[in-house]
Amino acid sequence: MTEQNKDNCCDCNLTDELLENIPDNEELEEISDIFKSIADPTRLKILFLLKNGELCVCEIFDALDKSQSTVSHHLHILKKEKIINGRKEGKWIYYKLNNPEILEKLAEFSKVIE
Repeated sequence: MTEQNKDNCCDCNLTDELLENIPDNEELEEISDIFKSIADPTRLKILFLLKNGELCVCEIFDALDKSQSTVSHHLHILKKEKIINGRKEGKWIYYKLNNPEILEKLAEFSKVIE
C-alpha cells in the first residue's frame, strides 16, 4: 500500500491476507485467455456443435454458414486454448471438445450471474 493510500484507508491491515487469495498474474492471464476465447458467438456455436462428438471441419463450415477462413480462425483460437483438438484424416480435420464438461460449466456459470 502506498503512503498516500495509508493516509486515506482504515487500519485493518488485511492487504497481505487479501492478496494471498489472488492467483498469480500468469494464472490470471491463462483464465482471461480462456474466457476471451469463448467470448464470441461463433466460437460458442462451435462448442455446441461439438457437444455430441467429433465433427469434420466441412460439417462445421456448413452448419455455421461462414467462410472457410472465418471458421478456421475461430477453430484456431479454440485449439490454442486447448478447448478443442483436431485430428487429420486424409485431407479433412475432425474436431472434438477436449472436455465436454465445458458446456455444463458454461451453463452453471451463466446461472450464477443471473
